[in-house]
Amino acid sequence: MRKVKVDGNVSFGGRDLVFIAGPCVIESRDMALDLGAKLTALARSLGVKYVFKASFDKANRTSVDSFRGPGIDKGLEILMEVRAKFGVPVLTDVHEPWQCSVAAQVCDIIQIPAFLARQTDLVVAAGKTGAVVNVKKGQFMAPEDMAQVVRKIESTGNRRIILCERGSSFGYRNLVADMRSLPIMRDLGYPVVMDATHSVQRPGGLGSGSGGDGKYAPLLAQAAVAVGVDGVFTETHVNPKVAKSDAANAIAFSAMGKLWKRLVAINEIVKR
Repeated sequence: MRKVKVDGNVSFGGRDLVFIAGPCVIESRDMALDLGAKLTALARSLGVKYVFKASFDKANRTSVDSFRGPGIDKGLEILMEVRAKFGVPVLTDVHEPWQCSVAAQVCDIIQIPAFLARQTDLVVAAGKTGAVVNVKKGQFMAPEDMAQVVRKIESTGNRRIILCERGSSFGYRNLVADMRSLPIMRDLGYPVVMDATHSVQRPGGLGSGSGGDGKYAPLLAQAAVAVGVDGVFTETHVNPKVAKSDAANAIAFSAMGKLWKRLVAINEIVKR
């Protein structure tokens, strides 16, 4: 399997488990910097590899009235500050092809949202940036279908690819995480990440917003690491109850240390 290097400290596909964590959306500069400081300090205290993630725009919110974020200009400015201040790689998602080259000037990893995994123009534009591209498997896609997404990115000459599991549609407003999809996608030759928090989401479950079962996210993370993934993606918040996006799924920051320690221990057993 190909090893994907993000920077001088973080690579996906080796023995180390990489943690991708942060708020679902940038709610403010102060919030992003505060959480970035906390997560970076935690990662360094535990000696784990870490990538800060946050969205500058949540373009796929259920309701037109839902908070979307500060937008690309202000959002990337904040992500640039997080990256410079804490010395960690940053990840954000893109929704339109033109955003890819702009985001790649700031971010180490650009992410294709699950709803857009089959959007050829977007996927190819992301590949052309040369940045690491993290593609979330569509909720409507079989893991084998990701082979075609990989081919689209490879067509640009970019081999810096990560594939991400985030659950599959299971009836109305429910998702199920099939652990078989992790080794199936890994067999495509690239590192695989488990998005534990979005995998417990209930799309549209609140009528005007998405609900979820956040208490199960740590369990899915543990199961995925036991299968042998290369990274774990979790959304976190100091106070999830007041989060402006995905409040039902985010893991409280106060619980992250215990979870990361447990995941590291499982990873050491699996990859020993």
